[in-house]
Amino acid sequence: MDTAPPPTPKLLLTVEEAADALGIGRTTTFALIRQGALASVRIGRLRRVRTADLATYTASLTPAA
Repeated sequence: MDTAPPPTPKLLLTVEEAADALGIGRTTTFALIRQGALASVRIGRLRRVRTADLATYTASLTPAA
C-alpha cells in the first residue's frame, strides 16, 4: 500500500480560511484587518493572512470578565 506524505501546513490563509479558523464571519475578519487588529498581506490583488498573525491576534485577546 502506497502512503502519501502528510500535507504541508499552509503559511498563508485566505480571509475566509482565517475567518473559519477564528470561528467568526468573513465580514468581521475584514473589519479586523481594516482596523489593524489583524495583520494581513497583499499578493497582487489577493489578501492573505499569515498563520503567525492569527496566533498573534488570538494571543492579544483578553478573556471576558
